[in-house]
Amino acid sequence: MQEEDTSLAERLQHVKHKFLVLSGKGGVGKSTVSTQLALALVKAGKKVGLLDIDLCGPSIPQLVGLKGKDIHKSSEGWVPVYADKEQRLSVMSIAFLVEDQDAPVVWRGPKKSAVIKQFLKDVYWGPLDYLVIDTPPGTSDEHLSITEYLSSFQPDGAIIVTTPQGVSLADVRKQISFCKKIGLPIVGVIENMSGFVCPCCSEVTNIFSTGGGKAMAEDVGVPFIGAIPLDPNLTACGEHGASFMNKFPNSVSLKVLTEWIQGLKD
Repeated sequence: MQEEDTSLAERLQHVKHKFLVLSGKGGVGKSTVSTQLALALVKAGKKVGLLDIDLCGPSIPQLVGLKGKDIHKSSEGWVPVYADKEQRLSVMSIAFLVEDQDAPVVWRGPKKSAVIKQFLKDVYWGPLDYLVIDTPPGTSDEHLSITEYLSSFQPDGAIIVTTPQGVSLADVRKQISFCKKIGLPIVGVIENMSGFVCPCCSEVTNIFSTGGGKAMAEDVGVPFIGAIPLDPNLTACGEHGASFMNKFPNSVSLKVLTEWIQGLKD
């Protein structure tokens, strides 16, 4: 156990900042937010690792155009898959390790916890400015495991993704209570799918309700990072594994993340 803890410390001591991206329920765009956050940080000149611990539904490789790629072992450990030639964005996911992409991952809690710990202690990330961790929805074994392993390394905290609807907000309140109970700092709440960006004129129309995430954040006393509207171009980029950040740098959908990143401390 002591040897494992030493190995974990060796890996994480060179990672300056660690963010966990959480959601109370599935389908709110958590993985999309994780991906765009990582890409925005890279565009801001940072070196970033993107860790996908959604073991039963890994979608990060698809979103960053790395589907079907393999990882390799070196003398330093597992080498993550790089998403760019400059190797500023490194990615790790269970999807790189399974041969049949259509086969379900049917594991109990202890097996999931072991894999997550292996990702942290065996992947050679190298020096990173940020490690963005995309988690599964809810409050499950994966969340308990990752927060336990990171607790000694002062994670920056959780970025919680919701949609404006009441059903999502109710689950997010549980997520916030979970974070407070285990002592995980809450960086802030992002309201995703808040309005719709017209692909022709870029005007934002509220096809769903809006403002629920901000009101909820104020009610429970946590920061509100901002709202991200639906953008068909973002959806298309995710389907094809293209960088929305590079193709549509002036999109209003990116404004929240880029402005928030500008305020981060090194």
